[in-house]
Amino acid sequence: MSVTQLQPNIENWQERVDLAAAFRWTARLNMHESVANHFSLAINDDGTRFLMNPNQMHFARIRASDLIVVDANDPDTLKGPNAPDPTAWGLHGGLHRLCSHARCAMHVHSIHATVLASLADSRLPPIDQNCATFFNRYVIDDNYGGLAFEDEGARCATLLADPKKKVLIMGNHGVMVIGDTVAETFNRLYYFERAAETYIRALQTGQPLRVLSDDVAEKTAQELETYPEQDIRHLAELKAILDEEGSNYAT
Repeated sequence: MSVTQLQPNIENWQERVDLAAAFRWTARLNMHESVANHFSLAINDDGTRFLMNPNQMHFARIRASDLIVVDANDPDTLKGPNAPDPTAWGLHGGLHRLCSHARCAMHVHSIHATVLASLADSRLPPIDQNCATFFNRYVIDDNYGGLAFEDEGARCATLLADPKKKVLIMGNHGVMVIGDTVAETFNRLYYFERAAETYIRALQTGQPLRVLSDDVAEKTAQELETYPEQDIRHLAELKAILDEEGSNYAT
């Protein structure tokens, strides 16, 4: 029996397992930031109660049972054991409070996405299939205001009000990716980092870029949005690898 089939009497267990696997794989890809950065997943209808990693725990150690439940409408959450740090509360609390369509949210300072966010022009032109995935599907924050305490978190949340925009390129900061499920959101996070890397490396050549037309970029983005079960299979394969390795992520 795989460890993902062992389900103790804990609510939202499968969601916890999926989220723990995403944490582990993000660390393996070196897209984490020491004991900072956070993932969250809504567990009620309006999205205001959500799972999140406990404060200051490395992504490579997080288990399904470690995840805490946060109530975006209850500031006393910050007083509880393993409470999220104030920036996690500000950024993810604001997002889940103000954007009910953001069921899952993943915020990282991954290298290439952060390089992109550090450019004066942080647009991601459709120079390949991965970049085209995000054509007209991201928003750029040009008004970084310091650490994401409550006011800054609420400001960032307003930038994702359009349900079509699934990626927030946080200027001078990093990236926030949202989606309906852990699988969808992690898949999007993974491919955005790949797209950013392709673009940054292309810029480093100093050669002219081969940019797709708007029509082809949009067509490609739509085709990838409806591609059958890529996100589900992606996460399932990652969990299978972790299971084969004897990882304790699903405990």
